[in-house]
Amino acid sequence: MTFDPASFVFASQDAPSGIRASTVLPARRENVEFTTQDGKVLVGELALPESGEISATLITLHPLPTHGGFMDSHVYRKASYRLPALAGIAVLRFNTRGTASPRGVSDGEFEEGIGERYDVEAAVRFAVERGLPNRWLVGWSFGTELALMYGASEPVASQIEGAVLLSPPLHRATDVHLKEWAASGKPLTVLVPEHDDYLQPAEAHRRFSVVPQARVVGVDGAKHLWVGEKYAARVLDEIVDDVTAAGAGVDGLPREWAGPVATG
Repeated sequence: MTFDPASFVFASQDAPSGIRASTVLPARRENVEFTTQDGKVLVGELALPESGEISATLITLHPLPTHGGFMDSHVYRKASYRLPALAGIAVLRFNTRGTASPRGVSDGEFEEGIGERYDVEAAVRFAVERGLPNRWLVGWSFGTELALMYGASEPVASQIEGAVLLSPPLHRATDVHLKEWAASGKPLTVLVPEHDDYLQPAEAHRRFSVVPQARVVGVDGAKHLWVGEKYAARVLDEIVDDVTAAGAGVDGLPREWAGPVATG
């Protein structure tokens, strides 16, 4: 059965409570589908602020599906649970071709990042057609490869503001793609865990030095999968700082919430 985001049950609180991994804050959530240029129907979810202007739009690209990555990978799930309410951000999550989650299964099969080009283009096109403003790619692990390979070339480049990368392995993405980003001039933030399995901060600084506008941030203590609330919250703070004018604030996003909550 396909998960329906409207099934969350929200309850009022007598006092503020801490925001935990499973805390779901209010938003307008809907299941979405869009079709790629090569005819694949991709499934996903769009979470929007309940009211007010949208400050930014995140188009999320998930980790490697052959190793457990999907639209519900925990950082992206927490982004959809929190950022519409805390920062007025729209969060688009979707399964790339052949990927399954409780939301459903996207058409096709894993294509090693080649056919996934059409997935990136379709997601950005969907965001444009929905009128979602200030669009940013957010890639994690395999998703960073997709952002780097396809985000700085058309038809995507002119439709996004920039990208945020989480744990880039730089396996499929090459210096050719990095030079395309350099030429684009678009902002690129690179969050690199101290204990990453593939690319650690010192090497990341060296590899991304060909992109003058890249901001490479080493995160002490973190690992490739950003396990632990401390690190997931740090990632969300960094994203909000980059993609919104207001930013996350001196102390980061709120860690407590006084309004209605649900449990995911």
